[in-house]
Amino acid sequence: MDRLDGIRSFVAVVDSGSFTRAGKRLGISNKLVSKYVAALEAQQGITLLNRTTRSLSLTPAGDRFLLAARRVLAAVEELDAQTRADEGTLTGRLLVTAPVSFGEMFVHVLTRDFIETNPGISIDLRLTDRYVDLAAEGFDLALRIGVLADSSLIGRRIGRTESLVVASPAYLAAKGRPRHPDDLREHVNIRDSNAASAHRATFVIEGKAVSVPLPGRITVNSPQAVRRLAMDGNGIAIIPRFVVDRDLAEGRLERLLEGFPGPQLDIQALYLPQPFIPARLTAYLEHLRKNLSPALGKAPPPDS
Repeated sequence: MDRLDGIRSFVAVVDSGSFTRAGKRLGISNKLVSKYVAALEAQQGITLLNRTTRSLSLTPAGDRFLLAARRVLAAVEELDAQTRADEGTLTGRLLVTAPVSFGEMFVHVLTRDFIETNPGISIDLRLTDRYVDLAAEGFDLALRIGVLADSSLIGRRIGRTESLVVASPAYLAAKGRPRHPDDLREHVNIRDSNAASAHRATFVIEGKAVSVPLPGRITVNSPQAVRRLAMDGNGIAIIPRFVVDRDLAEGRLERLLEGFPGPQLDIQALYLPQPFIPARLTAYLEHLRKNLSPALGKAPPPDS
């Protein structure tokens, strides 16, 4: 048995959850898949999978082996893709993650446009507001907004936005309008836990960056949830401009503290250091860099 057949079979079993589905994915019988995985285990001298009549699960050794196996398959795929790229054709798969609101408003459209012009590419786009470990989870690219926390990743800025302080007309009529960032101490603030510091915000006051506390009883990890709470009059919110542009234009929200700008937020594409960057990743990054800023300038209406 070619060891690569065993690695492909093992990864297919893990991803599909059964030998039968792995066989269908690979175009071989489930018995041959089982044979390949058993031979791989014998070659490695370890048990990779716990097998019962009802389920499969990774052993601790299998869990460690899986990451390396994915890297081997990615490297083989990249060799094939690089050959085709030299011939002018991009091929292969990208696994990409992005924040939910940003992904739903922009990234899925840009991704669709990219694969329409590159039929040899497939992209698995995972939208989540949780922190994704690229190395541990096998992602090629993460799109993030704000401060880069993990310095081990390579970052490329593909766009920029800003956070705005907003509230509904109903809230302002009932509670008054803050005139200075310090006034936020006396208001109800709806906090976004995706921010670098959910309980504080930084403003430029008399030429200096000043951190101001944001007292409040609601903290949520979704800009869209923050937006809806603000529109319903529950408090003051600090939200990326692209999320609330349409609400501001149509009067559902009002911008506050315009004379006290907050920091610009970089929109960054992050990937792992690697000896060479796959041509498909370079092309996708360039597509995002070229097309994101125009898209941000004409933000679609958020879901109501």
